[in-house]
Amino acid sequence: MTRRPDGALERDVLAVLWGAERALLPAEVNERIGGGHAYTSVATVLTRLHTKGLVERQAVGRGFAYTTVYDESELAARRIGEVLTSSSDRSKVLARFVGGLSTRDAAVLRRMLDEGQR
Repeated sequence: MTRRPDGALERDVLAVLWGAERALLPAEVNERIGGGHAYTSVATVLTRLHTKGLVERQAVGRGFAYTTVYDESELAARRIGEVLTSSSDRSKVLARFVGGLSTRDAAVLRRMLDEGQR
């Protein structure tokens, strides 16, 4: 079995939770991922996500069911904000980010800024 890139299972778990209509047990998350992962691997990722404040859990029987705290776009925006906060030169980071945008994404950003949206 080939090694997955770092964070891949975490992203898969979050994607499953974002698509769920209700809180899910680790076994349900594992089943929906469909990669044949060990139950303990998925449970460990869920526990780590809970420690990071990215998922909430509620007691169900002897275990927990999990839901996300942020939707996908909120989480991405938070991560971008964390990168900017940790940088010593926010202007350079923003300039490189904007410079790397596709023409389409740059147009969307320009339109949003012109309209005064966040």
